[in-house]
Amino acid sequence: MTDARLRHGRASLTLSFFVQGVTFASLVTRIPAIQDRYGISDGLLPVFLAAVPILAGVGSVVTEKVVARVRPRVVLRWTQPLVLLALLGVGAGSELWEAALALGVFGLAVGALDASTNMIGVSLQRAYGRSIMLGFHAAYSLGGIAGASLAWAGAHWDLSLLASYLPVVVLLLPVALVGSRWYVEGNQEDEGQRAAKDKAVSVSFKLLMPLCLVMSFAYIGDSTVSNWSAKYLQDVLGSSEQLSTVPYNVYMVTTLLGRAVGDFGVRRFGAVAVVRFGSVLAAAGFGVVAVAGGAWVGMLGFTLLGFGLCVVVPQTFAAAGRMFPGASDTAIARLNIFNYVGFLVGSPLVGGLGDAWSYRGAMLVPMVLVLAILVYAKSFDAEPARYGGGHERPRTVDVG
Repeated sequence: MTDARLRHGRASLTLSFFVQGVTFASLVTRIPAIQDRYGISDGLLPVFLAAVPILAGVGSVVTEKVVARVRPRVVLRWTQPLVLLALLGVGAGSELWEAALALGVFGLAVGALDASTNMIGVSLQRAYGRSIMLGFHAAYSLGGIAGASLAWAGAHWDLSLLASYLPVVVLLLPVALVGSRWYVEGNQEDEGQRAAKDKAVSVSFKLLMPLCLVMSFAYIGDSTVSNWSAKYLQDVLGSSEQLSTVPYNVYMVTTLLGRAVGDFGVRRFGAVAVVRFGSVLAAAGFGVVAVAGGAWVGMLGFTLLGFGLCVVVPQTFAAAGRMFPGASDTAIARLNIFNYVGFLVGSPLVGGLGDAWSYRGAMLVPMVLVLAILVYAKSFDAEPARYGGGHERPRTVDVG
């Protein structure tokens, strides 16, 4: 494979991650508006919110089966437009069944999209012979910031959901379709070779389980920030309503910055050291949040959280690819399910403990869980194919 083709593939996948970040943020930041548009009761809202990650998990399972016959880049080429159209459907409907249908399609397609993007990312990293996964996820974070900003503008100007979503879809849909022309995977085997390899190499759930737990712990921490940071700052630390919206934005920005430079850290120090550092930093962030005496100290804690957690998820996908090089697509599809497990568990876990005990105490639970990532850090060891300075594989092609 030519260096130019790999570079084009890397750029197109980076664009895909960015588009997905914009799309997902556009949905989740307008949940109150979606609830109002469709008259979804407070009792029914959790059902709708839980259905999306559950169906995304189903989509990831289906993708595992599909990529045995169809390349991940084909799955991605068609699921990304489907996600965008489902977002538009959420904004265009008026009946409850229409919301359920659009969100159901969104969830299934997102699961397939998340799995296929990370499959391709891992295969490209293998072709590059060095860490590049954090860069892809940095593009997702940048897209999330852009999507949240657009959603804020829509809410500020009191735009309808359709008026908010239509420009996003009109702009990003052709961009995604054009960019999909350059999707490429690092392992260019024919279908027969891939099928034979998949049969020869099975994915041991026992070996994969530590990474599954790490993925769940990381997303429990992430969902705690996204769902409870504003409430915590306002109700526990006594901030203003305006200031309470800042922690999540700070978290997203620090996630972007950390991922933007994280690949350099992996190349220099190795994945194990970077994940350990991220785990300790994230746990320290939760600790600062739990003991904070005021809003600005709490803000410091959420800042540490962003820098710590940002490295974990991309490196978990990369580690699964290294652990099962002959069946990385299968490993990543299964691992991706635990993304949604963590998301489903995190918010009600912290909310239930906060109501029953205290929100300060509740912050200690994700603190302990992200610190437990240290126990499984050895699973990120890249031997004998350890990416990074001093750990390059022989005959690696540097493609920029």
